[in-house]
Amino acid sequence: MSRAPTILVVDDDEPLRTSIAEVLEDEGYVVRHAANGMQALADLAASDAPSVILLDLRMPLMDGFEFRARQLKDARIARIPVIAFTADGSVEARTRGMGFAHALKKPLRLDELLRAVQGVLAHAA
Repeated sequence: MSRAPTILVVDDDEPLRTSIAEVLEDEGYVVRHAANGMQALADLAASDAPSVILLDLRMPLMDGFEFRARQLKDARIARIPVIAFTADGSVEARTRGMGFAHALKKPLRLDELLRAVQGVLAHAA
C-alpha cells in the first residue's frame, strides 16, 4: 500500500489555509500547515519532506520569495516542487526565474489548485 502524498500549505491567511487543507484532505492527501516562510523552514527541518509545497508569496515575517531563495540553497529541500500563489495581478512576471512548478493567482479556484497539484505530482513520479 503506497503512502498518500504530503502537501505543505504555507499561507498567513488561516481561514484560507484551513479551507485548502480540507479540500486536499478530502482528495486523500496528507496536509501540514505553516503560517509563514519561517514556520515552513522549521517544519521542513523537523519532518520528512513533503511531496509538494503550496506557497503564498505575500506573508509577514518571511515571505514566499525569501522562503524560496532559502529553500533553493538547502540541498535537502531544494528539489521539493513548489506551487506559488499570490493576489498580485502579475503572478507570471513575479515568479519567472524562481523555478516554481506552477503559479496561481488569488483568489484561488480550487479546481485549478487541484489540477496543479495533480500535475506536479504526476510530473514528479
